[in-house]
Amino acid sequence: MATNDQLKALVVSHADGDDPQFYAVAMQVAAKAARSGQAKFAQELRDLVDDLRQKGITTARVASVVAVTQPRGELGSLLTVTYPDAHLSDLALSDELADRLGHVLLEQRQRDQLARHGLQPARRLLLVGPPGTGKTSTARVIAGELGLPLFAIRLDAIITKFMGETAAKLRLIFDALVETRGVYLFDEVDALAGDRAAPNDVGEIRRVLNSFLQFLEEDASDSVIVAATNHPGLLDNALFRRFDTVMDFAFPDEKSIQAVIENRLASFSTSNLSWKRVIVAAQGLSHAEIATAAENAAKRTVLAGRTRIRTDDLVAALAERTRVDASRGLNA
Repeated sequence: MATNDQLKALVVSHADGDDPQFYAVAMQVAAKAARSGQAKFAQELRDLVDDLRQKGITTARVASVVAVTQPRGELGSLLTVTYPDAHLSDLALSDELADRLGHVLLEQRQRDQLARHGLQPARRLLLVGPPGTGKTSTARVIAGELGLPLFAIRLDAIITKFMGETAAKLRLIFDALVETRGVYLFDEVDALAGDRAAPNDVGEIRRVLNSFLQFLEEDASDSVIVAATNHPGLLDNALFRRFDTVMDFAFPDEKSIQAVIENRLASFSTSNLSWKRVIVAAQGLSHAEIATAAENAAKRTVLAGRTRIRTDDLVAALAERTRVDASRGLNA
């Protein structure tokens, strides 16, 4: 059930008329209930919040999206923009990660209150972990929860054979952070921030990294920067100091495995599933691979004319997916 802090946050947000904050805390309560095995209550609470969102904030969300300028000119080739409608409850994170992410969102929503005390909200996040464990999805959720556009930086366009141009392109990105508040995602950031002590390092790569570190240090915008990597061991140590928080993503535990499957199969009956068999079959799979397997099992169910997911179908679908060696980042 809700923690004391969540109950207080619900009361305060209601008193302040802060609907987005009220809904966000309610969705955190739903996510916690789902992880505690109260799936029915969690789904009822999600449905209630979704209904209220549709009635109360849809117009505001659309208006905020229309007002955002699309990247143009050279900047348009460096960024792609989307407007996610994702929520914290859509993620199947560990309790620790969910709490940390929830606190980041709370600080962002209350940034004016923090500013009155000379404090800044956490706005630079470094996400590390194996592929498919929810890093990119987390960036989408941050954008969706805060009602901000998500700008994905195209590193292939930034890093060219003329390495001297890379710093200039990075400057354009960081200028955009100031002009348009959003969530800016640097995926596979190790391509920009590799270890300067690496034996195959070259001088120009060091200069690119130094520029990136300097831009991070000097950035005083209201935008949220999310950097993600599957290979934290390749990052230069100085990069970690530029981020307010570092979040370690791992393969899902038993609760998260069940949450991923139940979220993906929400429109099907899963009451007959043997979760013990399913969880054993899902060991070593990422969140993304488990979700794909659940979807494949659902398609088999639909094509067979059934409404219940069979354990055998789900276990077979899980067995077909590729395991990842988390220590090496390679397919096992």
